[in-house]
Amino acid sequence: MACHAEQLEKWNKKINLTAITDPGAMAQKHFLDAIAIQTFVHQKKTVLDMGSGGGFPGLPLKLLNPDMHMVLVDASRKKVHFLKHVIRTLGIGGIEVIHTRVEDLHRNPDVIARFDAVLARGFAALDILARLAGPLLQPKGTIYALKGPNAAEEISLDLKTQFAMQCDYYTLPFEGANRCLVRLEPNKKSS
Repeated sequence: MACHAEQLEKWNKKINLTAITDPGAMAQKHFLDAIAIQTFVHQKKTVLDMGSGGGFPGLPLKLLNPDMHMVLVDASRKKVHFLKHVIRTLGIGGIEVIHTRVEDLHRNPDVIARFDAVLARGFAALDILARLAGPLLQPKGTIYALKGPNAAEEISLDLKTQFAMQCDYYTLPFEGANRCLVRLEPNKKSS
C-alpha cells in the first residue's frame, strides 16, 4: 500500500486524483477507510469497484486479498491510466481496469451477473447505486456502499422492498470520522 500511496501523491501533482493531499489524511481517509470493510468482503471472489478514482476501496482490498478478482471501473481516462500504472508497478495479477461510465456497464454482457460483490465509496445515492449495481450481481451477491454517518437517511421504502439491508457504523481512528457501510442483498422475491 505504501507504493500505491507514493504513486497517488506523485500523480496527484499532475492530475486531480484526490482533493486530500496531506499524507496523514490520505492514509486515514483513503487507505484506512478502504480496509475498514475487509471483514465483510474478504471471502468474496469476484468484486467490482464502481467509480474507483484513485483506487479506493478496490485496490487496497485487492492487496489484502490476493485470491480476489477485482475489477476497477472509472469514467476518467486519466484515473484509469493511473490505476493501470499502479497495478503494473505493484506487479499484481487478478485485477483489471475498465474505462467506462458505470451507466454504460449494462451494455457489456461480460459484466452482467458476474460479481459476488459490488463496492462503491461516495459514488451515488443508495437508490441510484442499487439500480446500477443490481444487474451486475450474481444471484447471492451483495452491494457494499461506503457512506457517511447519515447513510440511513438514503434508505427508501422502495429499497427496503427490493433489498435486505444492514448498516454497520464505524469510526476512523485519529480524527474520529464516523462512517457507515451499507450492505444491500437483493430479496429473492424482487429478483
